[in-house]
Amino acid sequence: MTLTAEQLVHIKSQIKAMAQTLGFQALGVSDIDLSIEEPRLQAWLDNNYHGEMDYMARHGMMRARPAELQPGTLRVISVRMDYLPEEAYFAQDLKEPNTAFISRYALGRDYHKLIRNRLKRLGQQISEKLEQELGFRPFVDSAPILERPLAAKAGLGWVGKHSLLLDEKAGSWFFLGELLVDLPLPVDEPVQEQCGSCVACMTMCPTQAIVAPYVVDGRRCISYLTIELQEAIPEEFRPLIGNRIYGCDDCQLVCPWNRYAELSCEQDFQKRGNVASQDLLTLWAWDEDTFLKNTEGSAIRRIGHQRWLRNIAVALGNAPYSAAIVSALTSKRVEVSELVVEHIDWALAQQAEKQKQQVNLDKKTQRLIRIVEKGLPRDA
Repeated sequence: MTLTAEQLVHIKSQIKAMAQTLGFQALGVSDIDLSIEEPRLQAWLDNNYHGEMDYMARHGMMRARPAELQPGTLRVISVRMDYLPEEAYFAQDLKEPNTAFISRYALGRDYHKLIRNRLKRLGQQISEKLEQELGFRPFVDSAPILERPLAAKAGLGWVGKHSLLLDEKAGSWFFLGELLVDLPLPVDEPVQEQCGSCVACMTMCPTQAIVAPYVVDGRRCISYLTIELQEAIPEEFRPLIGNRIYGCDDCQLVCPWNRYAELSCEQDFQKRGNVASQDLLTLWAWDEDTFLKNTEGSAIRRIGHQRWLRNIAVALGNAPYSAAIVSALTSKRVEVSELVVEHIDWALAQQAEKQKQQVNLDKKTQRLIRIVEKGLPRDA
């Protein structure tokens, strides 16, 4: 059945209504021409900015060619789902070095399956509305596709200098998903970029991972180091990670547009008490069974128990000196992998150095107090 332009416009408006009912905060449609992105993608790969993420290079330019991923694709429907939880407590967790900081997107249920299932339902509902079989395929970080350029092309926002998608009314605290369809829907217009001269995300990145506007060296990014990297975290970055044990939100936290972000109304994206704002030593004490139980249904589970311990060991090394930390690190050393042992030894060395500094500081403080007391009047 061939649809007229007027019918396609009507169907598109119905699709947007369906998406809202399914819990998506925004929907846009783009064509599949991403040829302008291919040189940028190739340059990024040539600079090895993908690090150990071999899957980024494995599929080559397929990421910029949706029709190669799903033959017959004519349009890409991009959707947005907000995830910022209530009582995010960013500052509270970041300023307390003994508390584990976890990227806020990972505090709730893993978004991949949830959004993919809803995109699948959206495709099925479109088929029912058309009364014919729709060729479609949903994606949520699950295939080689350039989701941010597609979403920008669909009018859902613009790509910021930190490489994330930004919306003037929602900031960047949202997930993206795509539905590739063989339906020639009318496309949306891109919005104008509004970062201007602001470079807050670039200057505030702890590891200076944003090496140029819109270009992130993944090998330096804390999210990459704590989630994607399989091996040891390079020593030069360990002190800069602080108490961030899974991901990093710094570039979003300093972005002026995020002052307008909406809280998520999705219950599955609200914080789980067993991982949110937890003491580092509490999480360090989890054995593998406890880790798997407490991260069931969470994106955190993907890094596995040993990398979980690797990350926490770094954070414990960065924490103020504590005999309890030294004891916990030492006792765990005999039961973990060589990867974790390396990070435990580094953390112990950091704690030893801090203990020396604390002793020296205490001596200086006591001497200063004695000097002041001698020089002050008795009734001071």
